[in-house]
Amino acid sequence: MKLIADGGSTKVDWCLVGQDGLVKRVFSKGANPIFRDTADISAELKEVLTPEMAGYTIDSVHFYGAGCALPEKIETVRLAIADALSLDASKIEVGSDMLGAAIGMFGNKPGIACIIGTGSNSCYYDGEKITANVSPGGFILGDEGSGAVLGRLFIGAVIKNQFPEEMKARFFDFIGITYPEIIEKVYRQPLPNKFLATVSPFIKENLNNEAVYNLVYNSFADFFKRNVMQYEYKGNKVSLIGSVAYHYEDVLKKVAIDLGVEIGVISQSPMDGMIEHFKK
Repeated sequence: MKLIADGGSTKVDWCLVGQDGLVKRVFSKGANPIFRDTADISAELKEVLTPEMAGYTIDSVHFYGAGCALPEKIETVRLAIADALSLDASKIEVGSDMLGAAIGMFGNKPGIACIIGTGSNSCYYDGEKITANVSPGGFILGDEGSGAVLGRLFIGAVIKNQFPEEMKARFFDFIGITYPEIIEKVYRQPLPNKFLATVSPFIKENLNNEAVYNLVYNSFADFFKRNVMQYEYKGNKVSLIGSVAYHYEDVLKKVAIDLGVEIGVISQSPMDGMIEHFKK
């Protein structure tokens, strides 16, 4: 059997897969090696994952997660899994969440894979590996269309009086903090991108406002123009995963049509596709 994992910074979705598909599913805390070391990850997996795998023979592990792009970070996760499951490290593959997304959306076929969630990223996938990647740049320099960037743009428009007073008042009721507290969270506290992304539900609720819709539309258009359209996108489908892609599907599809980009799949998670790929 194969154990596959979709690892975010908040949680990891572990699925044990056999020839007929899903056998068992387990969730653990995020295992981003940028924030956690081998011992920390291993200790938690021994408590949460190891007991659930008792009695099963695991032939290989395939972990795709946030923070797993650099060799030393990959090794952090690989060693943690090997220790927790008493497996030979050579049986454990660790790759980026971008590669996991590509496998989940395209399997062994080529295409342009995109993630649009708190952040955004994209790549060209040849059916086996990522062969091109436009640097995402983070929510200040890039991450177009992401929850963090939508939040940054929206709050910026609010404080610059670009929306009706009624909407502005509703927004401050929604966010539950004052303007000085927003400044504190954005400029002085850790993880401002996650704070900014919490604005996304309010933005979606107000898409019927023309200015809000245009803000979202233009940010998605920037994502396609500055990322997707750098790849050989003609003849290749563009598939997207992530919470923002999923919840703003209609706007994304409208932008794609206007730009002449063919959309394949839009999904909240790559796991269903990963299960289908690995059960073969």
